[in-house]
Amino acid sequence: MARPLTDHEKRKQISVRGIAGLGDVAEIKKSFNRHLHFTLVKDRNVATPRDYYFALAHTVRDHLVGRWIRTQQYYYEKDPKRVHYLSLEFYMGRTLQNTMVNLGLQNTCDEAIYQLGLDLEELEDIEEDAGLGNGGLGRLAACFLDSMATLGLAAYGYGIRYEFGIFNQKISNGWQVEEADDWLRYGNPWEKARPEYMLPVHFYGRVEHTGAGPKWVDTQVVLAMPYDTPVPGFKNNTVNTMRLWSAKAPNDFNLQEFNVGDYIQAVLDRNLAENISRVLYPNDNFFEGKELRLKQEYFVVAATLQDIIRRFKSSKFGCRDPVRTSFESFPDKVERSAPCSTNRQTAPRLVCCVLQAWDITRRTCSYTNHTVLPEALERWPVYMFEKLLPRHLLIIYEINQLGKKISLSLSLSLPLSPYLINMAHLCVVGSHAVNGVARIHSDIVKSTVFKDFYDVEPEKFQNKTNGITPRRWLLLCNPGLADIIAEKIGEDFLKDLYQLRKLLDYINDDVFIRDVAKVKQENKQKLAVYLEKQYKVKINPESIFDIHVKRIHEYKRQLLNCLHIITYYNRIKKEPNKMFVPRTIMVGGKAAPGYHMAKMIIKLITSVAQVVNNDPVVGDRLKVIFLENYRVTLAEKVIPAADLSEQISTAGTEASGTGNMKFMLNGALTIGTMDGANVEMAEEAGEENLFIFGMRVEEVEAMDRKGYNALEYYERLPELRQVMDQIRTGFFSPKEPELFKGIVNMLMHHDRFKVFADYEAYINSQEKVNNLYNHPKEWTKKVIRNIAASGKFSSDRTISEYAKEIWGVEPSDVKIPPPNEPRD
Repeated sequence: MARPLTDHEKRKQISVRGIAGLGDVAEIKKSFNRHLHFTLVKDRNVATPRDYYFALAHTVRDHLVGRWIRTQQYYYEKDPKRVHYLSLEFYMGRTLQNTMVNLGLQNTCDEAIYQLGLDLEELEDIEEDAGLGNGGLGRLAACFLDSMATLGLAAYGYGIRYEFGIFNQKISNGWQVEEADDWLRYGNPWEKARPEYMLPVHFYGRVEHTGAGPKWVDTQVVLAMPYDTPVPGFKNNTVNTMRLWSAKAPNDFNLQEFNVGDYIQAVLDRNLAENISRVLYPNDNFFEGKELRLKQEYFVVAATLQDIIRRFKSSKFGCRDPVRTSFESFPDKVERSAPCSTNRQTAPRLVCCVLQAWDITRRTCSYTNHTVLPEALERWPVYMFEKLLPRHLLIIYEINQLGKKISLSLSLSLPLSPYLINMAHLCVVGSHAVNGVARIHSDIVKSTVFKDFYDVEPEKFQNKTNGITPRRWLLLCNPGLADIIAEKIGEDFLKDLYQLRKLLDYINDDVFIRDVAKVKQENKQKLAVYLEKQYKVKINPESIFDIHVKRIHEYKRQLLNCLHIITYYNRIKKEPNKMFVPRTIMVGGKAAPGYHMAKMIIKLITSVAQVVNNDPVVGDRLKVIFLENYRVTLAEKVIPAADLSEQISTAGTEASGTGNMKFMLNGALTIGTMDGANVEMAEEAGEENLFIFGMRVEEVEAMDRKGYNALEYYERLPELRQVMDQIRTGFFSPKEPELFKGIVNMLMHHDRFKVFADYEAYINSQEKVNNLYNHPKEWTKKVIRNIAASGKFSSDRTISEYAKEIWGVEPSDVKIPPPNEPRD
C-alpha cells in the first residue's frame, strides 16, 4: 500500500496539474507514444518499465536537440572565446530529472505521465547513475558544466567515457567488495556517437632524429571515438556539450588469426586498446596499473587538443576545412582549463601540436590545484614516460631547461631513484594562471606547495572558492524547501543565490520557522522509510541525522567519527537510564580498490554498527548505518534529510569540499574544523552558527615542528583510552581479536592526520550539538541563518569569477531564441 501524501505533496500535485498547459501535455504524450512505437518498437502490451523510461528520455531529449543545434550555430556565428574544461571525472548522476528541471518541463511531463497511467518518480528511478566519477572532483565538474551553460558561456566539457565507471560498492560481511558498474548495459539515450570526429592517439614508439628535428615514429595508435552529451542551462535555451572519448583499436578484429584458430589473439589488440576507457582510476599498486592511468591522462588530452585545434581552424558551422592558418590568435579564442591530472599532460602535448609555441601554450592553459597531499600530486617515473611517450619526454626536458634558467628549485624532475617527473610543477610552468579552490587552500598553495613558483610569478596565483549548482542541489533534490523559500523571496535565487540573504528577514517568523522544520522532518521520514527497506534497520526519525559522506580516506578522518560513535555507545551503556539525545549516524563513501587502510576503516565502522545496532540496552538512542554504494542519486535522498554535516578533516588537508556546501544549502548544521571552505562558511554564517572545533592550520604546523605524541592523549583521556582498548582487544571483532591491529598501530604511532589531538574538542562539540537539538526553535533559526548565508557557494559565482579573472570571457544573460522562434 502506498504511503499517504504529505500536505506539501498534495499542494505540489495540484499546482503541477494547474500549471501544465493542456497543449504541452498532449504534445508530450504524443511524442512519448511515438518513441515507444518507432524508437523502441514496442506497444503498451509488451513494454517494460525500462521501455517507458527510454520513451520518456527520448521525448525530453527531443526538446534538447533543437536548442543544442541552435546553441552551436550561435557560437559559430558570434565566434566567442571558447572554454574547454578537461577532467578525468564528470560525476553527472541521473540526467532525466535534471534536464526536465532546466528546460522547465517537469510539471508538464509529470502531468502527461500521470495521464498515461504511469508514475514519473518510478520512471526516474530506472535511470542508471552515470558512474564517471568518485567524489568531489567529478561532482564539481558536473556543477561547473551546469553553471557554464546557465551563464551562457561557450564551453565544452572533455573527459573519458568509462565503460564501467568507478565501481558498485557492495558490503559483504562488513567488507567492501567492488563490482563492475555496467552503467551502459541498456544503452544511454542522452549521448550521441560522433564517429566522423574520431581521432588517432599515439603511444610507445621511438624518437628518430632527422634534419628537420626529432620525429616520433613506429608508434602504436589508439582511436578516440567521441560521444556527445547535451548540457542544458537553466531556462535560457543554451545547451552546451560534454564530449567523452572512448578508446577503440584501429583494427578491431584479426581475421587471419581467427581463421587459424587463435581466437584470443584475434581480438587481443582491441581489448588492450579499449582498456584505456574501461574503468575510472585503475588500481595503480602495480606497474601495469600505473601505466594505464598515465595512458588515460594522455589519451584524453591528446584527443581533446586535436579536437580544439580542429574547431579553432573552422569559423563556420559545419565547416571541416581549415579556414584559420595562424595560431597567433589561439589564446584569444581558446581557454583550456583543467583540474590537476589532465593539465599535467597538456603543456608538452600542446607545444608539440603548436610548433613548440611555448608562449601560446602558456597563454592558453590554466591550472586548478585540488589537493595539498603530496601523494596526490603525481610524479611519474622517467623510464615509464620514456617508454610510453618518448617524444614528450624530450619536450619536458626542454621546458625544464627554461625553468632551471630562472631557478634550480623550479625543476620538473626530482633526483630520486627512479628519477621522477613532477607533474604538478609542469602544470604551473605551463599555465598563465594557477588557482586553489578555497581561500585557506590557496594560501597553502602559495606558501608551501608551490612557494618557489609563487616567489617568481606571484601574479599568476589566484583563489576561486568552489561552489555547487542550486538547481540540482536544492530545486531538484529538495523541492519542498525550494517551494517555501520561493514563497517568501520569489524564484530569482535559483540564478542568483545571494538572494537567499533575504531569508534573514524571516528569522523570527514563527510560521516560516515551522515550515522549515516541517520540510526537514518530511525529508527525514522519507529517508527513514528508504533506509529501513534498504538496510533492514528501523531508525528513529526524531533522532539527529548525523551524516558523514565522503570517499574513505585517512585525512577525511572517518576514524574520528568512529571514535565518537564508540564513546557515545559507552556512555549509554554506562548510564542506561539517563536521557540521551537519540542519534542516527550515517557514514558513506568508497575506498579505492588498492587502499588497504581505507577498506579497514569501512570494516571497523560496519563492525561497530553490528554491535551498536543489536544492543537492546541502546535501542533507538543510537543507530549506525554504513550507506552502501554512495553516489549522486543516494546523495539526493540523504542530504535534504541531514541535521548534522560532518566536515572533520585535519586543518590544512582538505582543499575545499563541496559536500559541506550542499548540506548547508539544504538546512544541515556543520560540525567541522577550520579547513577548506568551512572557513568561509563560518565567515558567511557566523562561527556561532556552526560547531567549529579542533586545531587551526597554524597549530597543526606547530605540532608538526614539535612532534605529535598520540600516547600523551591516550594516557590523559580515559574515554579515548577505553575506546582504543575496545578496538585493540577485539570487542568489535570477537572472532578475530587482532583484526584492527593495523588501525590501532597507525593511530598510536604514525597518524599523519592527528586524530587523537582533536578527539577531546570533537567530543565536546558533539555535546553542544545535543544541547542545541533539545531546543528545536533555536536549532531551526541557525538552520535558516546557514541557508541564508549559502549564496557565496553557488557554482554560478565560481564560474563567473573564473570567466572574468582567468578565462577572459564574459557571462551572458542573453536568452537564445528557442527552436520554434526565428533568430535575429
